[in-house]
Amino acid sequence: MRQSLATFAPADAPSVPLHAVSADGLAAWLDQQPERVRTWLNATGFSAAAGETLCVPDVAGAVSMAVFGLGGAKARARRRMALGAARKKLPRGTYHLAGGFEAEDLPEQALGWLLAGYSFDRFRHRSADEVSLAMLKAPAGIDAERVTVLAAAECLTRDLINTPASQMGPEELETTLLALAEEFGAHVSVTYGDDLLQENFPLIHAVGRASDRIPRLLDLRWGDSGPRITLVGKGVCFDTGGLDIKPAASMGLMKKDMGGAATVMGLAMMIMALGWKVRLRVLIPAVENAISGSAMRPGDVLTARNGLTVEVNNTDAEGRLVLADALALACEEAPDALICMATLTGAARVALGPDLPPFYTDDEDLALALSDGAAAESDPLWRMPFHEPYEALIEPGIADLDNAPGGGMAGSITAALFLRRFVTPGTRFAHFDIYGWQPKDEPGRPKGGQGQGARAVLWALPEVLGPGIEGGA
Repeated sequence: MRQSLATFAPADAPSVPLHAVSADGLAAWLDQQPERVRTWLNATGFSAAAGETLCVPDVAGAVSMAVFGLGGAKARARRRMALGAARKKLPRGTYHLAGGFEAEDLPEQALGWLLAGYSFDRFRHRSADEVSLAMLKAPAGIDAERVTVLAAAECLTRDLINTPASQMGPEELETTLLALAEEFGAHVSVTYGDDLLQENFPLIHAVGRASDRIPRLLDLRWGDSGPRITLVGKGVCFDTGGLDIKPAASMGLMKKDMGGAATVMGLAMMIMALGWKVRLRVLIPAVENAISGSAMRPGDVLTARNGLTVEVNNTDAEGRLVLADALALACEEAPDALICMATLTGAARVALGPDLPPFYTDDEDLALALSDGAAAESDPLWRMPFHEPYEALIEPGIADLDNAPGGGMAGSITAALFLRRFVTPGTRFAHFDIYGWQPKDEPGRPKGGQGQGARAVLWALPEVLGPGIEGGA
């Protein structure tokens, strides 16, 4: 992400007014405009269709204003980060928003504008003209610093997911976390390779041992007072499926299988940059699920950190294994909130699609706060149940747990139930089964890596832990 595009234009910069207009409000808006504006818009056929963007010239031919269409009444539910579409269509220059959105919608729209400047250019050479975009002054009344932090954190998440696995393995994930720790004064400890066995992380070791890229557990700590918040992210940097190898079509996007780790790193960046009064911990089991003579085998029985035994009935259900050890470790210090993010199951995508991740929690206050946060932050989520009758599906008989129950049904729920077995009862816990990928371009959300759920969590945590956690360290 070009950092200059993740910020707002200076407040004192000369700027062009940008009007957002709905189709059903176009006639009334035109009645309030000078005759030359009405003439121009009528001549060009501007209808305020969703995403339609038009510049209005002055008598000298320079841009005097810009108009952006919001569509009709049926498009209202689809205006998520709509302003992001305008940024890609406007000529270079500085603009200020001159109306069209309700005050409560401005932070979302401003964030959409900033995120529309994102592109993954690490391996692509582009000219200066190609990467120049329109700039926007921060709309009046928004917390511009907070919006900028959210944009920068999301860009970090996107960069991590978009980077090919050849350049984003466990070591590179560690390097990124170390850089984040240095920026905010956090501390990172790392457990490597066979030391995972010595320190009792057998499931992380079992998943990562077949790769020549050493598996590791990354452990970041920041803050020395306030509630304990622990974030756990799945860091499978590439997933072949192991000996239960994936077909090529299913392996094509597996660089994104560390999307949970990327998302919690972005969320941690938000919390630290905003100076929350918390004791933050981030746990990332960073591994590559590869194939070699030392790979775990279908039918193996492993003993997890908390003593539960697990029969490996599919080596492609590896994410829940590495998360199990990390969750067990997290619970040893009784966090006030435990958040788990993982690109875990295809079943979640079948049920809800790529844009609506399910989350699981037994805590009703947290569930309500997450649902409210998803709406407030335009960060869609949908609650799914820890359905108790399905517990029997994850109990194979030969061991305490089955990592991949057969039957082909309720795959996201059974994965969530599996993870819950490694969480101390009574812990305020939520698990997110995210996709981490945007399949096609949308306003503020270009095709590629995507953070999901982080903004909703950021909104929700003060609701359940107390608003005193916000507002400066």
